Amino acid sequence: MTTPEGSVTPALRLDSLTKDFDGRLVVNELSLDIPPGSFYGIVGPNGAGKTTTLSMATGLLRPTRGHAYVAGIDVWADPPAAKAHMGVLADEMATFDRLTGRELLTYTGLLHRLAPDVVDQRCDELLQALDLGRDGAKQVADYSAGMRKKILLATALIAAPRLLILDEPFESVDPVSARTMREILAAYVDGGGTVVISSHVMELVETMCDHVAIIHEGRVRAAGTLAEVRGELSLVDRFIELVGAKHLAEGSLTWLRS
Repeated sequence: MTTPEGSVTPALRLDSLTKDFDGRLVVNELSLDIPPGSFYGIVGPNGAGKTTTLSMATGLLRPTRGHAYVAGIDVWADPPAAKAHMGVLADEMATFDRLTGRELLTYTGLLHRLAPDVVDQRCDELLQALDLGRDGAKQVADYSAGMRKKILLATALIAAPRLLILDEPFESVDPVSARTMREILAAYVDGGGTVVISSHVMELVETMCDHVAIIHEGRVRAAGTLAEVRGELSLVDRFIELVGAKHLAEGSLTWLRS
């Protein structure tokens, strides 16, 4: 991939990504540039194509056509080189859940060729920061849904990648842990990292992210800085304006009324 002279290579570039499942277009010629150092939110209704898009961007799902680039590296042409730059938390991603939390973190760190003493130190720090210190010796299979989110975030962070791609990272996470996770991610971006998150929760994206893309029916409907996308509206109102809102038909569900 080439970029104009003097331009900055996007942390993540999606170029006409398309996914067709048996003739049904789930993602349709989707293009998006994620600038380095940004906290980028991707929002959309259920079935909009967010998870499919991120799965193609991270090498988990092969696109029907199109390309994804991480730091200028084609994810599907050179997967090892591209994946070395990113940490991934995929929604409902299968993992080695018969390992303990600490074993899973250690395995991930060693897989990234970190020195054993570095892995030990980072395991200690991540488990403590995410309030998993007492659960590090417990099998991941016995973790709650929120605890699984936290240990998978830890595995995404342990190699200190420059790009984090997180699909619904706060789902099922309690408010205290969510605040800690937000602080970790904010510090990561302040240090020059790039975060891409998908979420259904507009308020969360509006308070965390500096950039946002609204996806509907597999296409980008608006993208840019938070201020550019929402204009004079709240992000929720802008989202509804672009995606459309269905209202309860008059006279329906009358049997619910006393």
